[in-house]
Amino acid sequence: MILEAVKALKGHKVMIIGDLMLDHYLMGGVERISPEAPVPVVQVKEESFLLGGAGNVARNIADLGGKPLLIGAVGTDRNGEILESLCEHAGLSTRLIQDGGRPTTVKTRIIAHNQQVVRVDQERVGPLSPAEMDTLFLILEENLPDFPVIILSDYGKGFISKAFMDRFMPLVQARSTPPLVLVDPKTVNYDLYRDVDLLTPNTKEASEGANLPVSDRSSIIAAGRAIFDRLNCRNLLITLGPDGMALFEGRDSIRHIPTFARKVFDVTGAGDTVIATAALALAAGMDLLTACTLANYAAGVVVGQVGAASATPEDLDETIAELPEPQVTAWTE
Repeated sequence: MILEAVKALKGHKVMIIGDLMLDHYLMGGVERISPEAPVPVVQVKEESFLLGGAGNVARNIADLGGKPLLIGAVGTDRNGEILESLCEHAGLSTRLIQDGGRPTTVKTRIIAHNQQVVRVDQERVGPLSPAEMDTLFLILEENLPDFPVIILSDYGKGFISKAFMDRFMPLVQARSTPPLVLVDPKTVNYDLYRDVDLLTPNTKEASEGANLPVSDRSSIIAAGRAIFDRLNCRNLLITLGPDGMALFEGRDSIRHIPTFARKVFDVTGAGDTVIATAALALAAGMDLLTACTLANYAAGVVVGQVGAASATPEDLDETIAELPEPQVTAWTE
């Protein structure tokens, strides 16, 4: 059944709205300490750029055979040009708002001997201007009818704001068949996510959103219910790292999906893969448990790779064929 679900992903549409960023990697080696300060001197041997933030979510959907539409903002700078070029190379449809008032968000990671030495962030955090917000909603009104599922990819850079949500949720809910709204949350913005269809926090984000410690089954259930009380969301998926996922279909139907990761090298971007896979599966008409099970397989693939990776249908087929069917269990207090 799951193998058939992988085939069914192809060609379905998902809209991604959120914070776009450029992941910049400088890789090399260290042979000496600087005479200017007690810091290593990294001799750069390789440089690369990757789509980050909402762009990585869209890339995951495209790599799974889906048809994403990526909506975000970039600066009128060289990094914005690089980001747009990466989107084009990845085959992504985009509607990008050019914001001359702030730079394209860039995260530069300097890596020596496979170890991160330092990360340098270039960004300006803040909401869109009123004129840019109007442009954004013209784009949304034009494209909403074609998309059954929308992801809000919030990295706390300001694209997802109170002003945005105050206009976005009524726009969505006014449709005769409202699209599903999925949110990868940022703790600082939790109160913006009222009434969404699926929230996908990790353990730390769930703990912060519930204002409760999360460590074992009973505390996960308590935190999940506290999030329902706070936000009135319809469903909740808490990703538990090596312990899999807890899927709440409402406050009282809670199921545990065990992890499928055979080895864990790097969890970078795993949350992007989870929400991208679940959204595409829902767009293909699957039920939520099947969508989240598929997302769990995909996350198991990407954590076995270094950097913000993505899973392909071939990766999923291979992983599903090699591993036993998941033993999904109901959780009660």
